[in-house]
Amino acid sequence: MRLWTLRVLGLLVFAVWAGSATAERIVAIGDLHGDIAATRGALRLAGAIDDEDRWIGGELVLVQTGDQLDRGDDEQQILDLFGRLRVEARAAGGAFHALLGNHELMNAKGDLRYVTDGGYADFEDAVSFDADDPELAAFEPHQRARMAALLPGRPYAMRLAERSLILQLGQNVFVHGGVLPEHIEYGIERINQETRAWLRGEIERPDILNGSGSPQWTRLYSDEADSSACSTLAEVLRRLGATRLVVGHTIQEGGIADACDGMVWCIDVAMAKHYGGTVQVLEIAGDEIRVLQP
Repeated sequence: MRLWTLRVLGLLVFAVWAGSATAERIVAIGDLHGDIAATRGALRLAGAIDDEDRWIGGELVLVQTGDQLDRGDDEQQILDLFGRLRVEARAAGGAFHALLGNHELMNAKGDLRYVTDGGYADFEDAVSFDADDPELAAFEPHQRARMAALLPGRPYAMRLAERSLILQLGQNVFVHGGVLPEHIEYGIERINQETRAWLRGEIERPDILNGSGSPQWTRLYSDEADSSACSTLAEVLRRLGATRLVVGHTIQEGGIADACDGMVWCIDVAMAKHYGGTVQVLEIAGDEIRVLQP
């Protein structure tokens, strides 16, 4: 396995995991889009799972930045695997954080533009449901099993409701799209709490999730960030007390890349079969960042 070591500029603070004397090791994985083979490849590259998909990462902290759904046929398998790994990682002293991307939230909203035929078939056996359910009547018959699983308050939406949209681990902030000043003003934890409440079916969809400037949609920092974007990011990180942002969402044709002098790392490398990319993951350990690939 080849490792490209990229040292981040500036002063960084060593993270400490659970009071141990060693630096916390975090691995971040980008968009997966319904490809279980790419998912397994990324998890094994991270040292998280064995050949039987069991957690072997010990105290590893793994973050997947969203978009497990759409464009592929293995979505239920990925969601089920992530749910189990979350439990196994916690039991081993590590952590597994799967975040919400725009495609998870699109499906919960009933936006099915990017679902494959196999994606509909994949959910036929996911949950039981009433064929006369009026909430499902708005969807085509072949779509109803999927929506019975993923609409707010439904079984798989309830699983998604256990996740965060924005996650901060020490000096590192993880999100699918980005964090803007208005998100901080609204409140990061408020965004997470309201998104979870919506997925549980308790409230209407929060307005903060709408539009191209939402945390799951913005590409301000990941699509050729200019000096203005970098200035905005510097202010966001200062207000959060963080050093860097890690995002998915925007494909990086040349592989995992940084921008704004290392303040943002963009980790969507189009690894899913739909795109034909290659597997890469980002490792953060103390003051070192490494891009790992087979």
